[in-house]
Parts: sequence; C-alpha cells; structure tokens
Amino acid sequence: MDLLNTLVDKGLRRELPTREEALAVLATSDDDLLDVVAAAGKVRRHWFGRRVKLNYLVNLKSGLCPEDCSYCSQRLGSKADILKYTWLKPDEASQAAAAGLAGGAKRVCLVASGRGPTDRDVDRVSQTIRAIKEQNEGVEVCACLGLLSDGQAERLREAGADAYNHNLNTSESTYGDITTTHSYADRVDTVQKAHAAGLSACSGLIAGMGESDEDLVDVVFSLRALDPDSVPVNFLIPFEGTPLAKEWNLTPQRCLRILAMVRFVCPDVEVRIAGGREVHLRTMQPLALNLANSIFLGDYLTSEGQAGKADLDMIADAGFEVEGADQVTLPQHRADVAGGCGSHAAAGCGSGAEAGCGSHEGGGCGSHAEAGGGVCGTAAAAPVPSAAEPRTDLVAVRRRGAGTDLAPNA
Repeated sequence: MDLLNTLVDKGLRRELPTREEALAVLATSDDDLLDVVAAAGKVRRHWFGRRVKLNYLVNLKSGLCPEDCSYCSQRLGSKADILKYTWLKPDEASQAAAAGLAGGAKRVCLVASGRGPTDRDVDRVSQTIRAIKEQNEGVEVCACLGLLSDGQAERLREAGADAYNHNLNTSESTYGDITTTHSYADRVDTVQKAHAAGLSACSGLIAGMGESDEDLVDVVFSLRALDPDSVPVNFLIPFEGTPLAKEWNLTPQRCLRILAMVRFVCPDVEVRIAGGREVHLRTMQPLALNLANSIFLGDYLTSEGQAGKADLDMIADAGFEVEGADQVTLPQHRADVAGGCGSHAAAGCGSGAEAGCGSHEGGGCGSHAEAGGGVCGTAAAAPVPSAAEPRTDLVAVRRRGAGTDLAPNA
C-alpha cells in the first residue's frame, strides 16, 4: 500500500505526515489492519527496538475533585462507587511505589485529583518525591497534579521530579463539550510551564468519547506541536456514574488504528498504552505492543488493571522485553535535550490530575481474580460476548493498593 510505505519513510525521517495521511490510517479497513500494524511497527522498532517501558501509578488523593471532566470517576458530581481518601503520607506513597518498582517499573507516576495543587500541596508532593528517590536509586518520578501556577513546576523540579504530565485529552474544538470548569488553553499552558521548568513533558489523549476522526487527528497534531517526550493514549472507560457511561464506541481494531496513527505522527516519542487497554484491546493487547513502547503495570487510579504478572507474561510471549534500568528510553537526539525523561533509567508518565497520569483515571480491568468464570470443565460455560456488545463486565473499581489495607497489584 503506497500510503503505508510513505508513512514508514516519513516516520524513519521524523517527518510529519499530512492530515490526509493520518485520517487515511484511521479509515483503513479491518482487512488491511495487519498491514497497518506491520508498517507502524517498523517505525516503532527503528526508534525503540523491542523494549517495553513499565510505569506505575500511585493515587496520592482519590476522588472529590471540583472539576467536571465528563470522563472522570473522580469528577464533581460523580456517582461512581470509587475509593475516596485524602493525601497519602510520604512514607505511605513510597511504600506504594515500591510495589511497582519491585515488579519492574522504571517510573512512578504520582497523581492527585483536583484542579491544581496549592503551594502546600507542592510541599507535600515534594516530600514524597524525595522519600521515593532516597529509597529507590535511579527511579524516575512524574508528578500529575493538574493545572500549575507560576513557579510550581520549578519547585517540583528542585524536589527531584523528572517529568510532569497533563493531557490535552481531545481536540480544542470539542474540549468544551467534555469539560467546562477549565479550558483547553489552560492545559496547554501547564504543559508549557513544565517544559520551561526543565521537566520532561508528558501529554496525551483519550479516545472513545464520541469524537470524530478529525478530532483525533487534531489533538495528535497539537501534541506533536507541543513536543512532549511521552504521549499516553487512553481508551475511555465508560464508568457508571459519569456522563459518558454509555459511550462504548471502541473495538480492538479501532484502538489499533488509533495507536498506529499516533506512532506515525509521533514516531520518535514514547507512545504509551494507558487506561482502557484491558477493556477495549482485550486479547489484542500483545499486537498493540508493536505500536506502543510503554504501558502501565498493574492497577490504575480508581479501577483495576490486568494482573502485573500477566503484563510481564504478555510482553515476553509477544517477543518483547522489559526495558532495563540501564537502558535509555528515548532516541539519543531526544534524550540529549529531555529534561531527565528518557535520559537515564526513564519510564513514561501519563495524564493530568483528574485524568490519571495517562490512565484517564478510569483505567480498565479485565483479568482480575473474579473475571473468567469457574474452573475449566467443572462450571457452566460462560456466554460468548458479541463483538458489538459493550464489555461492561471488564470494568472493576479498584479496592486494593493505595488508600486500602490490601496489597497492590504489581
């Protein structure tokens, strides 16, 4: 296919595709899907080999957010039955982080719900960053606290933060349909503040909120212009109790096309599969590793994820390898200018405070202990779901890890 050959050539040269080419990727048929994955996989392997970076979320403060982001279970007015708790103490957050690091994660993403941090909140998170860094040599820390005020990014940097995350989430033209309590421009401003402070910028999107192909291309082109080091791609989890609870618009094939388009537009950037991969990619998750070079390990902010061991088995079975602490994440031309991210034992972060560090906070489940029915051969066969049916059974509220007395999933 001439389109794919052109996109591969451009990706290897770091050349921006045209909007028409990006839209054409999203419009490809299922019959051409493996060709699309193979082409984008060439670009992924050129810049990142077969390495997969692992990241781990710690939800420092859950729920009770004053913002009205429609996708979020922590939003103002949310009726989702999620965990709600105030700030974890620095030692509690450090203990939570240790579980993910023991499982192979290279970066810890510290997330707190809310519009943005107060100066006291920045002090609190700074203490947590120092505690994690003192106890875990070489770990990278990304802060995801919402909209930043002047000087706060610099203070986080001084405390040892390597990166800051804030997602654009959707196109500028449709942003007001998703959130009214802050603007698209506010989000752009926060990403720029992180850049200016010398932090590695992390910013991505949420797919599946009813947006058009044009909206998806718009937001990815906007991200390319902002030039973050990492781009998390979230797939909406339609969480009961939120305005988007009925928006089940994604198929595994659609998710793969979106990831391929992001890779072609952002060829040398860390592309991370974030929230929703278990719910929407399902058994196609290993194929997506040919497109993205980064995932989250274990659970998300308010929902359960695939078992940590299953993540590691998936990576190995698909012929990929977990990125080691001694490996540089980003290509050399990016690592040389990155504000810490990817320039040593780097791993990527995710999204904004209410969006959950790349996991869009409603990150999915799919293989927790309750899933899957009884023992093979001894219980009635589970009904076979139709491809057109929403997989609401794959969404489970997180009841373990940070904010609970139960061990985390890592």
